[in-house]
Amino acid sequence: MLSVLRDRTYLHLFAAQVIALIGTGLATVALALLAYDVAGAAAGSVLGTALAIKMLAYVAIAPAIGAIADRLPRRALLVGSDLIRVGVALMLPFVDHVWQVYVLVFVLQAASAAFTPTFQAVIPDVLPAERDYTRALSLSRLAYDLESLFSPALAATLLSLITYNWLFTGTAVSFLASAALVVSAVLPKPVTAQHTERTEPTGGVRGKAGTGARLFFTTPRLRALLALNLAVAAASAVVTVNTVVYVRDHLGRSAGDVPVALGAYGAGSMAVALLLPRVLDRVSDRTVMLSGALLLTAVFAGLGGVTAAATGDWRWSALLAAWAAFGAACSMVLTPTGRLIRRSAPATGRASAFAAQFSLSHACWLLTYPLAGWLGATAGLQWAVIALGATALAAGLLALRLWPSRDPDRIPHLHTALDAEHPHLADAARAPGGWRHSHTYVIDSLHSTWPTTPQHAPGH
Repeated sequence: MLSVLRDRTYLHLFAAQVIALIGTGLATVALALLAYDVAGAAAGSVLGTALAIKMLAYVAIAPAIGAIADRLPRRALLVGSDLIRVGVALMLPFVDHVWQVYVLVFVLQAASAAFTPTFQAVIPDVLPAERDYTRALSLSRLAYDLESLFSPALAATLLSLITYNWLFTGTAVSFLASAALVVSAVLPKPVTAQHTERTEPTGGVRGKAGTGARLFFTTPRLRALLALNLAVAAASAVVTVNTVVYVRDHLGRSAGDVPVALGAYGAGSMAVALLLPRVLDRVSDRTVMLSGALLLTAVFAGLGGVTAAATGDWRWSALLAAWAAFGAACSMVLTPTGRLIRRSAPATGRASAFAAQFSLSHACWLLTYPLAGWLGATAGLQWAVIALGATALAAGLLALRLWPSRDPDRIPHLHTALDAEHPHLADAARAPGGWRHSHTYVIDSLHSTWPTTPQHAPGH
């Protein structure tokens, strides 16, 4: 897996990602302490609102950035996003009103919504070979999981030496280092419409903002990915929102066991991320991702048993096992996602496609996070497990139905409206009603709908 780090450009970009993630983790801890200083006992409400603002920024900003990403130098977009985050991190220690927290959180997360999809769209150009790209996706998944374990520990260590305000300085330094690493990397030139006769749909910034979403709703495997995002969001919401409730209230354990439980989730995810590159060399993305989604349902069933049990020391071990299984199943779905998007989007539309995935997946979390918290607090953990488990099951079954078992890249199809001299028809043969040929099929300006069968496609 580490062989991809021999590529100097990818090494610099991966290092930038890791350092930025550490900075984000430090900011998360510092923001919680800042909220307590500003709002006191209402800190939980402030953080809940800040989380909602974060998700809204992701959902609203990412598609807009995806629409203009091809008009901006990618290096400038990435570095500019990092520098905005540096500025926000340096301003946060000086806020003394709740509304200021909300404004700065929105700006910070808007910059992240610009950075992350753009970064994700660059990697397929840096590592065009699918084997290398798969290993890069696994490394990225490991980076996220390690950050969730390392950043809190680092923050705890630093807080024993400095006040929490200095954590924001550490965050700023991390984003500044990320920007420097991006500047030092030689980024490949993106594919543009001038280099290919197959382009993404046009229509101005407003129209292009919906290009990625239209790609998702038109491509069968990406429609399935929408459902898979919801299944993952249901599981991650239970872990993120209710871990502390399970550990402290339901099991009556100490606060120190909360990070242990969260660590079990990260360990399960990392274990799968390490194994997947070799698995995906032999097993299809569809098999791995749908298996992960259906595994989530089985874990929810087991968690229901743990939740229903009122006593027993075994419940702690069972909870750790459930959290590890949740992490493994989520990683089975999330790790191959980049491969799926690269396979389904035209080269000129990758920025829009990754932005759409970023936005639509966070829209799922915007739904499941409040559901997990509200149901757990008002109706009890069991009802939260039932509701989110049912959501995961329905989403998994929907993905199974939406994703055809036969899903080739190359699809024979008929063009009925192109002139015979069009360059796209160079390899096509005359057929009744138009011109027929076969190639890797993606939705773009020449292919606006998906073929109903491999033998026939609506003409364009």
